Amino acid sequence: MMVTGAGTIGVPPSVLADAVLARLTASYAAGADPARAAAMRAYMKDVAPFLGLPTPERRALTRAVLAGTSRPDEADCTAIALRCWALPQREYHYFAVDYLRRHIGRCTSGFLPVARHLVTTVPWWDTVDLLAAHVVGALVAADPRLTAEMDAWIDDDDLWLARTALLHQLRYKNRTDADRLFAYCRRRSAHPDFFVRKAIGWSLREYAKTDPEAVRAFLAREGHRFAPLSVREALKSIGP
Repeated sequence: MMVTGAGTIGVPPSVLADAVLARLTASYAAGADPARAAAMRAYMKDVAPFLGLPTPERRALTRAVLAGTSRPDEADCTAIALRCWALPQREYHYFAVDYLRRHIGRCTSGFLPVARHLVTTVPWWDTVDLLAAHVVGALVAADPRLTAEMDAWIDDDDLWLARTALLHQLRYKNRTDADRLFAYCRRRSAHPDFFVRKAIGWSLREYAKTDPEAVRAFLAREGHRFAPLSVREALKSIGP
């Protein structure tokens, strides 16, 4: 089931999103710290401007913003995520990721195009990795037909889609499709980018916590294909 076309995604109307965004922007803006924002932006390689909210403070503000709000449906999740992503400051993107992690069970496989938009818009590891493991991974687990989408993403020229495909099973443990995981790693073994090579090692390392012998055997057969970084990461917790 191919659902990730490249067309524009519209923001659905949502009374809940209206209320949440009004509270959110007022609350976060009031806590902004320009000096801290500059340091945070530099640390994140200038991917986006920041308000300067440290994580504990941001989470406390988030709890206040969401206090008393109703449970969302898929349209609400879509509207909140897309409207947050349209704001420049990175903390609003973090809010959207946290909100989706909490409520992704309210969404169907039809949410995957939204997730794809979030992964590929203002992409960096700080949002992509959480979206991969907690949002995309949850959608695929709930509807295995979406593995066809992951099979497309792993070969995409966009490195963040490839990284997401590699990481989407990160929390699956004994539900991991090991054959697919190993196939994905082989298919991107020659990728030149650090973030893909790191994701290969990370995905294997995480699965090694469930089946270390399978990972060792895979690397014994295929390790010559991979960058040293990928192999080091894969064996970090189990050794050669």
